[in-house]
Amino acid sequence: MNIGDSHFSPKTKFMDTVNTVEIVIADDHHLFIAGLRSVLRESGKLSYNIIGVAHTGKSLLELLKSKEPALLLLDLNMPEQDGLSVLDVLKEQYPNLKIIALTNYDEVKLVKSAFKSGVDGYVLKNIGINELHRAIEEVMEGKTFLGKGVKLNNTPGPATPESIQYEDKFIKKYNLTKRELEILKLIALALSNKEIAKELFISDQTVSVHRKNIMRKLGVSNTAALIKISYDNKLITT
Repeated sequence: MNIGDSHFSPKTKFMDTVNTVEIVIADDHHLFIAGLRSVLRESGKLSYNIIGVAHTGKSLLELLKSKEPALLLLDLNMPEQDGLSVLDVLKEQYPNLKIIALTNYDEVKLVKSAFKSGVDGYVLKNIGINELHRAIEEVMEGKTFLGKGVKLNNTPGPATPESIQYEDKFIKKYNLTKRELEILKLIALALSNKEIAKELFISDQTVSVHRKNIMRKLGVSNTAALIKISYDNKLITT
């Protein structure tokens, strides 16, 4: 059966509640959360108590001001603030909080970014019940968990419908480098290559290369289309 169809000490809390893990879920898909609640009621070594649910990154940060979970199950793609953008805040404010990224995205760059930002485990939403239980158990024991189908390095293979995800605005955003996003914002302000180069203290030629790479990654052939797709997918903001 598949799923998918402050300052506190989680370790102390974990021991005091006799193997009951208090959990907060952050995900914007209500049906998935309902399924996850059901899955966490299934038998396992531990018992689980869901003490809060957030549907956006912003509401998650607000929720954690009043809740003290031992574990956070975090989707990466959420409205307002996505999971990756809140991770640095979470690890700074709640350094003992255990975090498992529970998501649809298996892009290597996202996986690396998530671990770099402090997740303790990374699993895909199509995993089985037993693997989710194992992920939680190992993370609560202080281990790092890498779920089935999750990779930390690129391995060549045939393209599949599941792997071609560049129409997804979340993937588009994180497929661009920090420098490319910076240049994209300046392009949207109608700056020329020369003006962008002057602004960023780089050469015109370097800007031109970045512009071509950005257009290639986003699948457009002109500046007008580039700006439109950027705003439509919220890659840049006004």
